[in-house]
Amino acid sequence: MNRNVLRSLAVLAVVGLAAAGCGDDDDDDGGAVGGEGVLAEVCPATIVLQTDWNPEAEHGMLYELIGKTGYEIEAGAATVRGDLVVRGVDTGVDFEVRSGGPAIGFQQVTAQMYQDNAITMGYVSTDEAIENAAELPTISFVAPLEINPQMIMWDPETYPEVDSIADLKEEGVEIRYFGTATYMPDLVARGIVDESQLDGSYDGTPAVFVSRGGEIAQQGFASAEPYIYENEIEDWGRPVEFELIHDIGLQAYAAAIAAKPDTFEELKDSGCLERLVPIMQQAQVDYITDPDATNELILELVEEYDNGWVYSQGVADFSVQQQLDLGLVGNGPDDILGNFDLDRIQAVIDSLVDSGQQSFADVPEGLSPEDLVTNEFIDEGIGL
Repeated sequence: MNRNVLRSLAVLAVVGLAAAGCGDDDDDDGGAVGGEGVLAEVCPATIVLQTDWNPEAEHGMLYELIGKTGYEIEAGAATVRGDLVVRGVDTGVDFEVRSGGPAIGFQQVTAQMYQDNAITMGYVSTDEAIENAAELPTISFVAPLEINPQMIMWDPETYPEVDSIADLKEEGVEIRYFGTATYMPDLVARGIVDESQLDGSYDGTPAVFVSRGGEIAQQGFASAEPYIYENEIEDWGRPVEFELIHDIGLQAYAAAIAAKPDTFEELKDSGCLERLVPIMQQAQVDYITDPDATNELILELVEEYDNGWVYSQGVADFSVQQQLDLGLVGNGPDDILGNFDLDRIQAVIDSLVDSGQQSFADVPEGLSPEDLVTNEFIDEGIGL
């Protein structure tokens, strides 16, 4: 099936998804999950959320929550602040989204939250939460992404017989990745790759992959690099193949939204999470089914921040489609968007602890999924 047919089917699917996710609440008061001023009495006057990277479509849910008029951009801090809205209705509080990556010295969001008490919540992946459970614990309460976009990619022209990451081992292909990535030692421990293949010097740029003519494999995001390499890197200009890390067994939740335990308890006791979490679920449905206005904001922020991050309309459009096509945004097996599968998290705990990585040597004995995440505030009626 060609790409045009796939895109046409996906558009038809989105129309159906929008109807299923939004229900009959098309009125102008925010629908079943919102309403004018609904958060004003229960949440902080400004909810501050720290992300792990620059603005991108994978973070679309967050920017969907920013009112599209009257927002303020602080370019030097890579921050945007505006009314927190649901379907255009002001919930009565402000929402501030802080970029990660270069803006926070590439450190983990968890560390940043513990250093800055102004941060209400942030992106914390399952592996990061496990790694920091002893000293910097967090509790996640909604998962905007069902599947981690991280992948390993390779050149199909150079390696026509390779169909998977495991095949890269058989071919002895060098794999470049960020040296801090926790999934790679796990792949070594499970025998999927050999340590001798690995080069942890990847810096996020295409230069080495291109200069070596695709003789190496490389990590990336399945919702970005396939488009970028084929359409925006003139010295490459052809497709790449890939396999998701999720599909080879390490099924961590990327970009789960979490808070420190004391902050979590405050937000719980005040009633904030009970009202906010369904709004976040609905924002993900609204974004992925109608992303244009929010993508305009994302592109504006990238331009204003001007920190070396390059992001185009083409990448944003591709990302949304790829998130749908690959199920990166989607429901769990129970048709609910945003909740956590506790068995899946237990499997990640077991796999990372057994991997022998030093960073997981101090994981508390008996750490359970319930120590890391909760589905308490999830609206089971919201899904794609």
